[in-house]
Amino acid sequence: MTTSRARKKRLSVYLEPHLWKGLRTQAARRSMSDSLLAESAIAAWLDPEGAGGDPKASLEAAVQRLDRRQARIERDLSISVETLALFIRVWFTSVPGLPDSAAAAARAQGAERYDRFVEMLGRRLATDKRFRTDLEQEENENATRPPG
Repeated sequence: MTTSRARKKRLSVYLEPHLWKGLRTQAARRSMSDSLLAESAIAAWLDPEGAGGDPKASLEAAVQRLDRRQARIERDLSISVETLALFIRVWFTSVPGLPDSAAAAARAQGAERYDRFVEMLGRRLATDKRFRTDLEQEENENATRPPG
């Protein structure tokens, strides 16, 4: 059955897993098919006015999303700084001081350990390997692992 309207063209795309999950979640929330939601999103991206959206409202929504994202980053950074400060305080109050006879050797060993730490940190920062990424991978592995 052919209508007077032009037939839609088929498009196959590859999505990152987090984008796929987001698409599926939003489609389910709106009781839409994945394809219809993707089509609507592409239409809104290509022509915000033609898709029924107000470009100014779209821009404002994007700015609000960025503001929320920035607030989360600031909150996470604040938590990280407080965690580190608390750890340092606990460390200093729980580790006894060294006698003068052992202090020089401890300083030398501490300097060596610090140099190794900075080297390891530099290697880790030079790659995409981060502690948070490690945690997310562990969570994904645990989520896909059968119970038992």
